[in-house]
Amino acid sequence: MAAVPTPAASLGAAAGRRSARERGTRLLAALFLAPTVAGIVVFTVVPIIGSVVLSLFHWNVIDAPGFAGTANYREVFTDSTVLVSFRNTLVFMVFAVAAQLLIALSLALTLNGRMPTWLRSVFRSAFFFPLVLSAASISVVMKYLFNQDFGVVNWLIGLIGIAPVPWLTSEHGAMATVIIVYVWQQFGFSFLLFVGGLNNIPKEIHEAASLDGATGLRKHLAITLPLLSPTLLVASVVGIINALQVFEQPYVLTDGGPGDSTRTVVMVIYEKAFEQLRFGEASAVGVLLFVLIMAVTAVQFRLSRRFVHYQ
Repeated sequence: MAAVPTPAASLGAAAGRRSARERGTRLLAALFLAPTVAGIVVFTVVPIIGSVVLSLFHWNVIDAPGFAGTANYREVFTDSTVLVSFRNTLVFMVFAVAAQLLIALSLALTLNGRMPTWLRSVFRSAFFFPLVLSAASISVVMKYLFNQDFGVVNWLIGLIGIAPVPWLTSEHGAMATVIIVYVWQQFGFSFLLFVGGLNNIPKEIHEAASLDGATGLRKHLAITLPLLSPTLLVASVVGIINALQVFEQPYVLTDGGPGDSTRTVVMVIYEKAFEQLRFGEASAVGVLLFVLIMAVTAVQFRLSRRFVHYQ
């Protein structure tokens, strides 16, 4: 006569099958995550560690590396070009990110109003399109458009009697032009973030606010912006990180000039590493930029505890 399994044995067998399924699920998840984790380690973690180590050495690629300790950092802090590049980068970050977020939010609020669906799709595609183009190719075209002598921009403003503007040959004009070109290409990303965030705000909240008498700017300040604050945080974090690493626009448009008025930190890293073959100093500047980005991001998340509201 066959033995009847006891309840304890049945429960043990079921637990064993669940455990086996869980192990299989974890293994499958690990296999799917492995390529991404490997890519992060190889292309992000290892280069960061390598840069930190290299910043402690003198190396010109030709000769063997020589240990320098903190000499590269001391030299960086006394290099006027490096200090100016950090100042320029911070100024650029403030104005570029502020303009990018303001333009993107204004356009997203405008398109979120009453508008035919097909027209809204056309505008979304048009605003996002510059982001998929090469920053270098856009900068080449913009360099001709903003040329003081034969550029289209000066020709257009000349039609209304304004004298030619030295967009790329004056200190303030060059920085303003770099910011304009950068914002024109980058605001599409923030725009799409804001469009998605606005679509996630329940319409009932706006309808209730309208019944209470809130209209226009008051409604946006009291309701839209607080509910959109998580999206604003993401857009500002990404925008600041990208702005602190700007390179193509100033390199192509002005080559850091006139003087050093548009020279950025990444441009200095490129020049020290690939033009002057001072890889140790270039790595030291890169490490300082990394620390700056991490510090600014940490401050943003710290402040977000007070200003970001989650539904």
